[in-house]
Amino acid sequence: MAENVDEDFLEIIKEGDYVVLKRGEDIFKAVQIQPKKKSIFEKQWFLPDTAVGQLYGTTFDIGPGGILQPRKPKDTESSADAKEAGTDNRNILDDGKSQKLTRDDIENLKEQGLKDQEIIQQLVDNSATFRDKTKYAQDKYIKKKKRKYENTVTILKPSCRILAMMYHGREPGKICHLRYDMLAQMLTLANIHAGSKVLVFETCAGLVLGSVMERMGGYGSVIQMYPGGGPVRAGMESFGFPAHFYDMLHEFPICHVNALLAGTLDTISKDPTADSKQSDMAAGDGQNPHKAEPTICPEELKMEVNRVAEESHDPEKEEREKRIEAKAQEKKMKLEEKRKKLASAAALLESRNADGLVIASRFHPCPVLLGLLKFLSPSRPFVVYSQFKEPLIECFTKLKVQGGTVNLRLTDTWLRRYQVLPNRTHPVLLMSGAGGYILSGITVDVDRSKPVHSQRAEEPAAKRLKVTDTEG
Repeated sequence: MAENVDEDFLEIIKEGDYVVLKRGEDIFKAVQIQPKKKSIFEKQWFLPDTAVGQLYGTTFDIGPGGILQPRKPKDTESSADAKEAGTDNRNILDDGKSQKLTRDDIENLKEQGLKDQEIIQQLVDNSATFRDKTKYAQDKYIKKKKRKYENTVTILKPSCRILAMMYHGREPGKICHLRYDMLAQMLTLANIHAGSKVLVFETCAGLVLGSVMERMGGYGSVIQMYPGGGPVRAGMESFGFPAHFYDMLHEFPICHVNALLAGTLDTISKDPTADSKQSDMAAGDGQNPHKAEPTICPEELKMEVNRVAEESHDPEKEEREKRIEAKAQEKKMKLEEKRKKLASAAALLESRNADGLVIASRFHPCPVLLGLLKFLSPSRPFVVYSQFKEPLIECFTKLKVQGGTVNLRLTDTWLRRYQVLPNRTHPVLLMSGAGGYILSGITVDVDRSKPVHSQRAEEPAAKRLKVTDTEG
């Protein structure tokens, strides 16, 4: 039965896959497995392609020559579990003299070929205060030495949670300090599911876009609204999606939204900049008929003819002309492809029946939100993330004034991680103080022919009770 199982379900590492390297508890790095290509991770280099054929989630030892070898389960056990422990740490002085091994001694042990577990065991045996520490302090000491001397790496399959933790731990500014719990709430509040049509505007290195595509599973349509000259998808590419996932992805520049809403967007004509450049090149190459031609004597004319004949047979010039022609053809194809993508995305937006809107950007979200809400169908959710609450308060106020939305909520989340160990469960001391803010709501259909204030039902004024004076 197991022999007939497809390899895709076995989660086997293959050449060309995008993977996430993990070391310790919260150190990650995304790489692509390429043949004979070195990867440097935490000051150690190795060849990730030597792990091809192994299962995801396997921990590898970095051997000589950067070759990855699967770690045996017995090697992961602590060598100091059976050591005796003290009752408290009051009499232990951290004066730096408790360790007998020097840095040169440790380097000599590495040159002798000792593994990381053997080096850690040597550090434990040569520590004068290890046996006096409590069991908890001993475990902490061993974990600290493992982080420094352990020569291992774990290869994981990319996912929304892992990549969000990687970006938040290494480069939080690239994703607008978006925490993974806030990203999960955004996907839930926007009701992202397979078969839906979702608008995404983000400047989070493609992390939000990739998370939306992962949850949709390759079914439906995703329209990425991007600022600038082109979309940024570095984080999305780290997911390593199959080829059919990209069939559902479309792109549309945010600067053309107003033209599309007004009906003045022209997606048929070619790029005017390309035509102007071609006309300039033609004007530069052509000759001016009104320009007076210089007189040339017969000897100079003969030398010029010989020079032109030699240049016509120059292989370098021919090769250079071929390269220029190939570049011009490639540029023309790119412009045509860009025009087709713009036309297909505009056709999807013109129907104005999108099922969801997700915004996570470093720009002010108010004008973007008010413009993109017009492409949503009634009774559809939208989610806006911002690192600061003031822009979202402005969005909240404007949406309340203009109407067309219900169930508006401005929330933030306070996340706290806990260390869960026997007899020592407590909150982690170092934690993220803030994870940003989320504005969410649902669109409704509004009759724009009537003003907002006239839509409210007029209630009759309350009758005043007549008070009768009573004489005492």
